Amino acid sequence: MSKTVKDLTAGTAGGIAQVLVGQPFDIVKVRMQTAPQGTYSGMMHCATGILKNEGPLAFYKGTLTPLLGIGVCVSIQFGALENVKRYFAAQNRAQSIGGENGATLTGGQLFTAGVVAGVANGFVSGPVEHIRIRLQTQSSTKPDYKGPLDAIKKIYSAHGIPGVFKGQAVTLLREATGYGVYFLAYEKLVQREMALKGIRRDELSPVNAVLYGAAAGYALWAVIYPIDMIKSRMQTDGFTPATGQKYKSAIDCVRTVWRTEGIAAFTRGLTPTLIRSPFANGATFLGFEMASRVLNSY
Repeated sequence: MSKTVKDLTAGTAGGIAQVLVGQPFDIVKVRMQTAPQGTYSGMMHCATGILKNEGPLAFYKGTLTPLLGIGVCVSIQFGALENVKRYFAAQNRAQSIGGENGATLTGGQLFTAGVVAGVANGFVSGPVEHIRIRLQTQSSTKPDYKGPLDAIKKIYSAHGIPGVFKGQAVTLLREATGYGVYFLAYEKLVQREMALKGIRRDELSPVNAVLYGAAAGYALWAVIYPIDMIKSRMQTDGFTPATGQKYKSAIDCVRTVWRTEGIAAFTRGLTPTLIRSPFANGATFLGFEMASRVLNSY
């Protein structure tokens, strides 16, 4: 099995772990980001309302899309990341820097690798998250879509490829910025652990993989949350003025939200995100590291 295939397979394991752990928190975040101002007094009000009105399974509404799609997204993330890391390691070896095999990358190299991973991932995560958000926010009594395939079919039929990729520009901005910081934080923490203890990467403690993944997740959301809120607004907005379109573009969305709802709107739904983050991101890196360990043992 090639290194790239191993990276993609391990990334898929990390992505599935992320979705199963984080989905209930994510639906609360999306509902709070996209609901009219004053709909929810807080995270618990939103969560209890979903539970009371839609039942416990509602917390996994739209899960099939991210389970398949995010598995692919995280697979792409890690596949791109590891390939760029190997490229930089080869450059380091040629210059006799970066320690053993040139594998100790600089902060700039790690950030660049994360940006590439985020952009590569963004071409898949954009439509995946668009469909997921449509399913998460639709009425439970009169849903517009029966499921992800029905949503894709109807949106494509009415609005073509641009409809499926609605909010793509802001998605790419979020992914590039966020994953540059995300992988930089995680990899620097792993480098520090290896240097302090004189261990190989495959000797990294699973507990530390979870802790470092949690820390990287917080770094990610600290940078991208306002961008994510704009993405959610764009992806739940109408497609045309006739179907309730509020925003002409991402910039228009920023201006409108700022003018009508104030700066607080850009952090609405942050609490469930911060609670979700250590579990989902810790599970992601644990899944990736453990799967890599198994795959590389053969």
